[in-house]
Amino acid sequence: MIDQAILEKYELVVGLEVHSQLTTASKIFASDPTTFGEDPNVNISPITLALPGTLPKVNKGVIESSIKMGLACNCRISEYQFFDRKNYFYPDLPKGYQTTQDKTPICIGGHVDVVTKNGDPFTVVLNRIHMEEDAGKSTHLEGSPDTLVDLNRAGVPLMEIVTEPCIHDSAVAAAFVGEIRKTVRYLGIGDGNMEEGSLRCDANVSVRLKGSTELGEKCEIKNMNSMRNIQKAIEYEMQRQIQLIEKGEEIISETRTFNVDTGKTYGMRTKETLNDYRYFPCPDLPPMIVKQELVEKIKAEMPSLPAELIKKFTSEYKLPEYDARLLTEAKDSAQYFEELCSSTKNYKAASNWMMGPLKSLLNETGGDFDAFPIRPKQVAEMIALVDAKKVSFAAASQNLLKALASKPEVSVEGLAKELDLIQDSGDDFLLPLIDEAIAKFPDKAKAYKKGKKNLLGLFMGEVMKMAKGKADPQKTNQLLREALEK
Repeated sequence: MIDQAILEKYELVVGLEVHSQLTTASKIFASDPTTFGEDPNVNISPITLALPGTLPKVNKGVIESSIKMGLACNCRISEYQFFDRKNYFYPDLPKGYQTTQDKTPICIGGHVDVVTKNGDPFTVVLNRIHMEEDAGKSTHLEGSPDTLVDLNRAGVPLMEIVTEPCIHDSAVAAAFVGEIRKTVRYLGIGDGNMEEGSLRCDANVSVRLKGSTELGEKCEIKNMNSMRNIQKAIEYEMQRQIQLIEKGEEIISETRTFNVDTGKTYGMRTKETLNDYRYFPCPDLPPMIVKQELVEKIKAEMPSLPAELIKKFTSEYKLPEYDARLLTEAKDSAQYFEELCSSTKNYKAASNWMMGPLKSLLNETGGDFDAFPIRPKQVAEMIALVDAKKVSFAAASQNLLKALASKPEVSVEGLAKELDLIQDSGDDFLLPLIDEAIAKFPDKAKAYKKGKKNLLGLFMGEVMKMAKGKADPQKTNQLLREALEK
């Protein structure tokens, strides 16, 4: 670890490149399927392999998906654009070049507002979003000199979101990638699955003395597959570079990898320059014109995004921002909550149910709110039963909810009656239970009368246990106080 005083002399500078695979049925330039998990080298064709005499054709769905992302990220959509060839050799790059966009990205500029886990807001400035094709996948077998190549992924459409070098905190970098993942899922253009590699992040990391405006020598950390690893890798790389500078050693601009087990980055190869790639316009693909009418049509069909929903939930439903952010973490939970609010006006109770009992049950059963067996209208009926003091919250959340999950077609109140959960706040029901609880603890009852009022909880617990959840807590509390103070 570096001394804190030394760390505080430097400023971290990070620029991110986030690659998101797009969930189109076919590849960006060919009709090969894009299904994940198939046997190696089955989702390929002469076009993907760039065999002589083949010509690519642009998948329109990739263009539309990229425009959606650009609009969500406040970008300007390019009217005129073309694809370029980026030349480099990898065993899993069958054509010997990657078809991408260099000079004319589909989306220019833009910004994304993020909030870190600590609640700190930050605006990440974008440089561009461009379309390109993915490469295949190499597998290196332990103990073997051979490398296995699977070209199923080659040609799968990618969208690359490139930020400016404007990030100075690893937590902001992680929050940005989380926001991108959330956005592609809301838009329905990507699954954001980092474990499967459909969302990957490269971080360009450098450091400089605070107050300096010149960028330091950068290193690129490739293909990190979780927000936690992104943050850890950036923090390690920052300290590594500071240590080199403090020792008077040179920082080599290189591509590095992050080892999850050691928590360290390791050099892979020296960083290529733009000249190394020999970009030039792809001769096999004509230039594209994106008309404003198409952009406006896509804009009109865009779903509500998290920032818009947070504003709605806090202003219209009067929820705390904390609740609103949790409810909008996933599109399915936000939609479920909105549908729930169409059947109840007790919005805070609806939020509490979503973040508490419903989320717990969902964690037990797996899946998401899209396939949740209990519909929002039924949850609204449970909220109404609790508000009317017909069923206690404890009984509703612990007994009624689970029973309803296995019998989603029955009446909520009818099921509560069947389970004998309807509360009885009548004196005839409560007073005998109260008398029995006091008789069970005569010494505690005397101590209560002498001033140990905290013993009330003991008697409340006993009465509620004997009532099996059917006692109204407020009425029970009132009658119990009266009985103890006689």
